[in-house]
Amino acid sequence: MFSNSCHDTIFQKKSGYCSDSSDVTLVEEIFGTLKDEAGKTETVRCFTLSNKNGMSVKIINYGATITSLNVPDRTGNVEDVVLGFDNMDGYEGSNNPYFGCIVGRVANRIGKGMFHLGGQEYNVTVNRGTYHLHGGKKGFDKALWSSHVDGNKVTFTYLSKCGEEGYPGNVLAQATYQLSSDNELILDMTATSTRPTPINLTNHSYFNLAGHNKGRNGVLEQTICINADRYTEVDHESIPTGDLRCLANTDMDLRVPRLLSDVVRATGGIDHNYCINQCSHGGLTFVARATHILTGRFMEVYSNQPGVQFYTANFLPDKSSGDKLVVGKNGANYMKHGAFCLETQNFPDAVNHRNFPNSILKPGYTYKHRVIYHFGVLNS
Repeated sequence: MFSNSCHDTIFQKKSGYCSDSSDVTLVEEIFGTLKDEAGKTETVRCFTLSNKNGMSVKIINYGATITSLNVPDRTGNVEDVVLGFDNMDGYEGSNNPYFGCIVGRVANRIGKGMFHLGGQEYNVTVNRGTYHLHGGKKGFDKALWSSHVDGNKVTFTYLSKCGEEGYPGNVLAQATYQLSSDNELILDMTATSTRPTPINLTNHSYFNLAGHNKGRNGVLEQTICINADRYTEVDHESIPTGDLRCLANTDMDLRVPRLLSDVVRATGGIDHNYCINQCSHGGLTFVARATHILTGRFMEVYSNQPGVQFYTANFLPDKSSGDKLVVGKNGANYMKHGAFCLETQNFPDAVNHRNFPNSILKPGYTYKHRVIYHFGVLNS
């Protein structure tokens, strides 16, 4: 049941396991092809998970990317609620703003593309402004992952070699997707390393619960609440200063559901890390809820991570300025504020801030990140 406050659901825990795997089917097919660095043609595969409620998700092994997510509304009408492309030309194109992919080795920003570890300075690729963004020029999002199907789960695996984008150590990363019979999309991300290295993986899906093709107007009809009292203050390039600021009495305070039209109007758009209020008893924590009142669709996010980057697609092309829009699935035009992201994560630039949660993965340990996207409909 939908409530009027994020705090009503803070202490709900999600098991994240399918109640009946026989209710979920998995189909594998070819999505397209791409050329590797040696010019060899490789096949990109697509995996479709479907349940008996009409919900389905498609994931390709290029970037372990969610390409579509079909969810019914209160009348049974099914819409695809994530932005994406129809083919590999779109995903390999320069105007792909990380639609639906796993980003890493470190999601979000590393200031000046530099950090110190074990008495040594490391310089990673600076691929945006003066900083390192989402793993660099060729991060995990641009890799062809291997795949393995186990019942109603599909697991993608990628070996990031030592020195890739400037990072130390070989890292073996995995992303496992499963769909439950009660409309939960469950994503488990793990990683191990041969040397100490920063790790911060996330999924970068762009959501529009009205439908991926409903644009800015569809997004602004939705409400959002986030279970956070503080956020990481940033400078003009969105690099954290190290200070954690209180959200109370600011236009970014989303502890009580607010219309995205009001949020965007007041802030001009948000692209900030919210510091999630963690459950005292451990386990998964309620992160956020988005709701489209007109269709009744809602999405709740649960995670074991300390932060979530809430991003209102501020850097998609601006229709009002005459920018050339991104052409997505079925010819849909994607534009500024025409979607939102809820990227569960560690704090940005954590490797350079001792007061932030640890981001260093050491040999013998396993990085574990679970996020659950629970979809449902309001009865009225």
